[in-house]
Amino acid sequence: MKKLALFDLDHTLLPLDSDNEWGQFLVRQGQVDAAEFGRKNADFYAQYQAGTLDPDEYLRFALGTLARFAPEHLAALRAQFMQEVIQPALLPAAFALLQRHRDAGDLLAIVTATNRYVTEPIAQALGVPHLVAAEPELDSQGRITGRLSGRHNNGEGKIHNTRSWLQRLGHDWDSFDAIHFYSDSHNDIPLLSVVSHPVATNPNTRLSAHAKAQGWPELNLFDD
Repeated sequence: MKKLALFDLDHTLLPLDSDNEWGQFLVRQGQVDAAEFGRKNADFYAQYQAGTLDPDEYLRFALGTLARFAPEHLAALRAQFMQEVIQPALLPAAFALLQRHRDAGDLLAIVTATNRYVTEPIAQALGVPHLVAAEPELDSQGRITGRLSGRHNNGEGKIHNTRSWLQRLGHDWDSFDAIHFYSDSHNDIPLLSVVSHPVATNPNTRLSAHAKAQGWPELNLFDD
């Protein structure tokens, strides 16, 4: 059997939100205005949790922030963020879940609404070879322009971008006998609803209620 295993990242494989934590990290490092940036970052995160976020508006904010920095300085900040914030949050339960799917011979991918610049080294640290994420536009020198390339990766966007990624590999949805998707958030109900094996993972209240109504299994990776 050919199987596909898809994983949301924030609050699914990680016990935190890497996008929100990146913003808080920039504030702590004095790289952005603490009051103005901190307020916007918190507001967007609250909107995401409530399911009212405008993904394109948020990505203009997030990618516009990345575009402010010289590439070398941004890379140094990201390396520090990985060491101080992300590495301590890479927990054995997440590695074990990924390994079970690797051992089964599944094709693995992380599918996240967070942008590739923040999440690519996280996927590498988790040993996941494929990443479907919000894509920053790059100029001819490879610098981030502050604009989004393609479609956002929220809600229905995850279905569209995952299909596009599979097509680039020479696959489509019907190439697989089984497709798993693990997510914590009600924002991912669209993709959860089209796979054969949806798993509500560390689910928030709204997703947990929906999963129970649909008969989907729940998995809590980070219970003590």
